[in-house]
Amino acid sequence: MIPLRYLNTVKSRQHSLCNIAGILKTACLLSFILLSFTLPVWADNLLPLNQKGKIMILEYHKIAYPEARWTRTPENFRKDLQRFYEKGYSLIRLEDFLKKRIKVEKGRTPLILTFDDSSPGQLRFIPDGKGSYRVDPDCAVGILESFNKVHTDFGLAATFFVLPAADPPNRLFNQPEYTKEKLRYLAGKGFEIGNHTYWHATLSKLNSEGVKRQLALAVKVIQEAVPGYSVVALSLPMGIYPQDKDLLLNGSYEGTVYRHLGVLMVAGGPAKPAFDPLRIPRIQATESELNYWIKYFDKHPEERFIGD
Repeated sequence: MIPLRYLNTVKSRQHSLCNIAGILKTACLLSFILLSFTLPVWADNLLPLNQKGKIMILEYHKIAYPEARWTRTPENFRKDLQRFYEKGYSLIRLEDFLKKRIKVEKGRTPLILTFDDSSPGQLRFIPDGKGSYRVDPDCAVGILESFNKVHTDFGLAATFFVLPAADPPNRLFNQPEYTKEKLRYLAGKGFEIGNHTYWHATLSKLNSEGVKRQLALAVKVIQEAVPGYSVVALSLPMGIYPQDKDLLLNGSYEGTVYRHLGVLMVAGGPAKPAFDPLRIPRIQATESELNYWIKYFDKHPEERFIGD
């Protein structure tokens, strides 16, 4: 006959083991729940490495109302960012693409944002009445900065192709009192400033001197605001080339030198890491175009650039 004291000891140990198992089970469950909240949506479906895949360079214009061919509302722009984030994209600098130093987290796809024409809704300052200002939370820069605060792994990058001498409202974001400050703000926050010619010129109608003048004077204005700034890219107005295409990459006018690493087109689809510097395609950021290309890469994930 087994002593009662022995039976009680066995039962006590079994009870302790059950308690330990319960604690471990609860800990595992809590860990799973925490990971579910902390891991981004894209982390559930990491794609295999593909550094020869395609990259979308999006082309935005106005961030304003109402939604139209060349206008994206602030609400829709926010939805664009959220959608790309959930699909596993991360923002990179255009300069990094041009210099072939593309880096994103493992399993993610680089995405490049560009804005043409320096319209007011891209960067708007709101004076505070005390000699300073704040960035309008509904302009493109404000939306990007707010999104980055919540989703730091998405990145913070965009290139603004500006028009220093265009008619208002496209002359450097249409707040004359803040012209230089806005260019300095963009550069200081890590955004890029690109060349879109001096006043959105039709380059095919100009002779060689006229082309160089348009490109050099735009660079001169940018560098007067941000001394030493390197303008590395040109967005071709209306996608129209001059007779001498080589003038788009290098040249000078009245002592101002310009050197562009790439010329961006107005359309053409996604880009490839191995690109023709004179013909870099973009995707116009309209509802139909964005839907098409997001769905395309959902169906053909093997064509996406995937980081390691």
